[in-house]
Amino acid sequence: MIFVTGDTHGDMERFSDPRLKQLREGDTLIICGDFGFLWDGSKREKKNLKALAKKKYNICFLDGTHENFEMLDEYPVTQWNGGDVQNICGNVYHLMRGQIYTIEDTTFFVMGGGESPDLDIRMENHNWSSRETPTPQELMAGAEKIENSGCEVDIIVTHEPPGKIKSFLNLSEGPGTRLTTLNAYFDELNKTCKYTKWYFGSMHVDKFVSSNQISLYRNIVEAIDGRPVKK
Repeated sequence: MIFVTGDTHGDMERFSDPRLKQLREGDTLIICGDFGFLWDGSKREKKNLKALAKKKYNICFLDGTHENFEMLDEYPVTQWNGGDVQNICGNVYHLMRGQIYTIEDTTFFVMGGGESPDLDIRMENHNWSSRETPTPQELMAGAEKIENSGCEVDIIVTHEPPGKIKSFLNLSEGPGTRLTTLNAYFDELNKTCKYTKWYFGSMHVDKFVSSNQISLYRNIVEAIDGRPVKK
């Protein structure tokens, strides 16, 4: 089976969640960005990665906005379930931008990246990288993949949501939601691509926005039907 959850931010306790005990060997857990276990290369971080690599299920993450892209670059690109990935260690994979994967006969379109909400106080090469935002080439490659699929996939997984959804979720914060080219790209994708579920994680809230658009943080859901895993 395939499951989806929100940003983990290097928090090892997230993998001690009793709900994950329901995952069997060969199952897959997809993380909607900000994985956080590739950040500083410390001994503790390497130990955590080694522990994750021993999990009986696949751990597949999108890149978000808080990633060490220089560290990610050190891993070669290989193929996994029909798309480009970086195998970090063992059963831990980085799902790359604009790819379509077929997992257990279910197709997934993936687009990581976004824009830090506190961009104005971050510094390049210190606590921020301009590479957090997908390039025009990555967006175009993703659009071509979607077009070649007949503008239909089973599931879309992204870090950022479509612009209209982002504005809706930020209503309580008042006007001034920062919408980006990526949010607009997802608005267009939402209009042109047929899908059954769309999961995203950057909003850090667990909410069923609609029957097919779901914001995830700590919830763990079954990918195909969006049903939350019970504790």
